[in-house]
Amino acid sequence: MRIAVTYEDGMIFQHFGHTEQFKLYDVEDGQITGTQIVDTNGQGHGALSGFLTGRKAEILICGGIGGGAQAALKEAGIKLFGGVSGEADQAVKDFLAGRLAYDADVQCSHHGHDHSCGEHHCGEEKHGCSGN
Repeated sequence: MRIAVTYEDGMIFQHFGHTEQFKLYDVEDGQITGTQIVDTNGQGHGALSGFLTGRKAEILICGGIGGGAQAALKEAGIKLFGGVSGEADQAVKDFLAGRLAYDADVQCSHHGHDHSCGEHHCGEEKHGCSGN
C-alpha cells in the first residue's frame, strides 16, 4: 500500500490544492518499508489527483481540501483522510495503528473569499477549513 501526505518541512501541509510536495510512504504488513518526498512541479487542485494516481497512492492524509478535489480523489479510488494536522510521520504511524484523528466531512470553504492563499492557514478554526 502507498500512503501520500501533503508535506512541508516535516508537517502536514494544510491546503491540498496548493501543496508543493507529498511524502509517500510504502507500507507492507502494517510497517513502513520506504519513504520519498516528491515535488508536484506546480500542479494544483484537480491535477493533483492524477499526480497521486501516477504514483500509485491509495490513501491521502491531508489538512483542508475542497469538494472538487475530494470528488477527483474519489473517482481515482484514493481514500481520503482529511482535516489532519501535525507531523506527517506521526500521522502515518497513527493511521497504521488505527488511531488517526481525521474529519470524514472535511471541507475547505475559503475559496471565493477576497484574499490570497498566502494570507491564511487552513486548519485554523477562524478560517473554515478542516470542517470548522
